Amino acid sequence: MADYSTLLRDRVTLAVRSVDRIFLQGYVPHLQTAGWCARFLREQRGFGYPSSKAFGEVGKAYETAIRNFARKNAIPVIRFARGDNREEIARPYLEAAAAGGKGKVVMIGVGQEKASAWRSWAGKRRDGRGRVLQEWGRQMTFVNHFYFYLWDAEWGPAFWKVNCYAPFPVWIWLNGHEWAKRQLAKAGIEYAALDNGFRSCADPALLQRLCDRLGPGAVTAFFWRWFAQLPQTFTTADLRAGYVYELAFRQFEVADTLVFDRPAAGRAFFEGLIRDHLDIGRPDCVSLTFGRRVTSRTPGVFRTKVVTQGVDPQISCYYKASRIKQYFKGHRALRTETVICDTRDFGIGRRVCLKNWNALRAAGEHANQRLCDAEAADAQPAPDTVTFAEVTRPTSTAEGLHAPALRFGDPRVMAVLAATLRFTHLIAGFDNRSLTQLTSALLGAPYTSRHATYDLRRLRRKQIIERLPGTHRYRLTPHGRAIAVLFTKAYGRILTPALTALSPALPDDLARRSALATAWRQLDRALGQHITAGLAAA
Repeated sequence: MADYSTLLRDRVTLAVRSVDRIFLQGYVPHLQTAGWCARFLREQRGFGYPSSKAFGEVGKAYETAIRNFARKNAIPVIRFARGDNREEIARPYLEAAAAGGKGKVVMIGVGQEKASAWRSWAGKRRDGRGRVLQEWGRQMTFVNHFYFYLWDAEWGPAFWKVNCYAPFPVWIWLNGHEWAKRQLAKAGIEYAALDNGFRSCADPALLQRLCDRLGPGAVTAFFWRWFAQLPQTFTTADLRAGYVYELAFRQFEVADTLVFDRPAAGRAFFEGLIRDHLDIGRPDCVSLTFGRRVTSRTPGVFRTKVVTQGVDPQISCYYKASRIKQYFKGHRALRTETVICDTRDFGIGRRVCLKNWNALRAAGEHANQRLCDAEAADAQPAPDTVTFAEVTRPTSTAEGLHAPALRFGDPRVMAVLAATLRFTHLIAGFDNRSLTQLTSALLGAPYTSRHATYDLRRLRRKQIIERLPGTHRYRLTPHGRAIAVLFTKAYGRILTPALTALSPALPDDLARRSALATAWRQLDRALGQHITAGLAAA
């Protein structure tokens, strides 16, 4: 398999790194507590007694405003049925709007979904006069959600989702690649699209500069531009009183796209990559996604032994609520994406601001690069014999500390090194607990936290792993990954199969299928005959 650096040098015609899909939630901080809800109903809306019924009246007025908006602007309203592909339903409307080039609402979809809404009820407590006190709480309920499918002059296709229940949240879906396309069109630069990415561009350097320029300012401008055009629950007086939306990240994707000059070369590389990393990277999920919809009700067990035509391979590595996925996009490009579904997985805040935006983008780019670098390192030649000897023999560190040997073939050493190679560790490293769990499963024997502590110490002293600053988590060094890959490949692909083939207990029918077993048995017989003849002559 060609290594990653060779692929970049010889076969890639366009490389783009950009923010991809962005999913945001708009929320009103002053409606997140029961006290603020009561204050809103009494002071802003004039209800003498704040309750669910009062919020219901506000919601009904909001729904009426939405339907009047659709009727006044001749916007089609489509009721989504269960299982509908909503993007496919909206696609013709969005494409028609794109031809016109003007920003507009192209369709409103209505679907019933679960949402958290404020509810009030008569509680068990009473005041000094014996009157029942009202209680408030958030409850999950099925409610209608309204999808405003938009064509925006700056962002292209997008949607704005709302419901008519307090605290009146907003959800927004945007795409960074589509934003970059609009900017290229404004600059008069020719490009060819690849789904929501790029297949070619007349000025790749400008394209990358545009992708780097995208930030929270463009997102905020989109929000307030459409806030002024769409029907809203909150009036100007509400906004002045502090009932203003804040935006938070719900999903943030960072994508690296490499477009090949020859699709066959890219596909061969990627499918070879999957085969090569089933035992090296140990992805949590190596999926082969067929061109059909598979659900929990689909009968049968789905397994794949050979990648064939009509199958799109995909590598997925999960970490908490986030993941890295790598797949062959549009039969033309290798796409690596880090999908961050919970910013707290990386110690980053959820509020949309420049600091959090830059931190999320850096985390995504770092994760993508580490995956690609790991794949490149795994394809490189093995370390030299001097390095191998230093690892397999006891040594001392520069500080004079004893570094025990990591003996090749030792089951515990092999299990520990294989456990450290998982692609999921590229995102946030591993700790004592995760190493204990993974090594126990691979070793098939008791492996405790104390064993992991000893192994982590000797791995650090051998400079195979390094500690992440300010944490109790570790990750492989480039030198350490080379050692771990060598040990794992040599043990799993050379030594173990060879010992099996050389075993005298191997049945004859199986031995005849192995060139190594056949040659070994011929050598064994010839050597035995030579020894026998020599002893007889003596």
